[in-house]
Amino acid sequence: MRAIVTTTNGDVRVMKVEQRPDPQPKTGQVLIRVKAAGLNFADILARQGLYPDGPPKPCVMGYEVSGMVEAVGDGVDQNLIGKAMIAMTRFGGQAELVAVPATQVFQKPDTLTFEQAAAIPVNYLTAWALLVTMGALKPDEAVLIHNAGGGVGLAALDIAKHIGAKTFGTASTGKHEFLRARGLDHPIDYRNQDWLPVLKELTNGRGVELVIDPLGGKSWKKSYLALRTTGRMGVFGMSVASASGIKGKLRALKAIASMPRFNPIGLMNRNKGVFGLNLGHMWGEGEKVAAWTGEIMRGVAEGWIKPHVDRAFPFDQIADAHTYIESRKNIGKVVLVP
Repeated sequence: MRAIVTTTNGDVRVMKVEQRPDPQPKTGQVLIRVKAAGLNFADILARQGLYPDGPPKPCVMGYEVSGMVEAVGDGVDQNLIGKAMIAMTRFGGQAELVAVPATQVFQKPDTLTFEQAAAIPVNYLTAWALLVTMGALKPDEAVLIHNAGGGVGLAALDIAKHIGAKTFGTASTGKHEFLRARGLDHPIDYRNQDWLPVLKELTNGRGVELVIDPLGGKSWKKSYLALRTTGRMGVFGMSVASASGIKGKLRALKAIASMPRFNPIGLMNRNKGVFGLNLGHMWGEGEKVAAWTGEIMRGVAEGWIKPHVDRAFPFDQIADAHTYIESRKNIGKVVLVP
């Protein structure tokens, strides 16, 4: 099979499309012929050597795929063979074939293309955990979605709209028209102005009940200041640290040094909360993830979850795909197709 191999830490040139042995499904596994694989910022950080959860290199990245079941291992229903499925993969997804536990596989809705289906697992599970499970967003509350035009941002917007919350989102001005059409109440330009005074003005100085922030560094200080009383801030990334080589490590150190240090007494006195999410550490919570996935699939069936794919890159254009995301050009999901 062909696979995208990250050969070592570095810039986009360290990724190669190589031939690797076809995987064989073990007991309890299914073998999927990949039609589309998701690309996430974690893949970029792993390539740069800034993602501690990444596998040792050389490696094949990829947390999510959609495709056809080609074979099954012992203990798995043979009727799955030939079915179109969505799968969560603990690496190895950016290849023509991947073997995964049957418990991490879900039927692809007929209404979604394979590219759209590959945009579901990471983005929508992350958004669901942030807004519903941990953020407890209510219809009469307001949420600030950072990087609203990204994959998680659009997923969070779908979910927040369904809940009935008031939505604010930071994004470059070129994405505002799309986001308004998608249902965002208040897009805020973060590149040419300080977004915090704008948000305060839009909320009559009160702030919002929930902020989701994948940026890290000093952004978390400002996001905390954007919280209204009883507000919650969900952090789920540190994209400001993204850069290759020594520059990347220095940026990561700078981001860590500029992070706020939250004290339980301070949180108590201010009636605010801070929580974190790392979906890559949820592999031991299969029942929870399956329940969330069921709610997301219900949303697809009812039409209020609409995964948006910005671009699909062939495997041999993997360098362009990474560059496209790093340049913040995408609105929604970027996927890879064999």
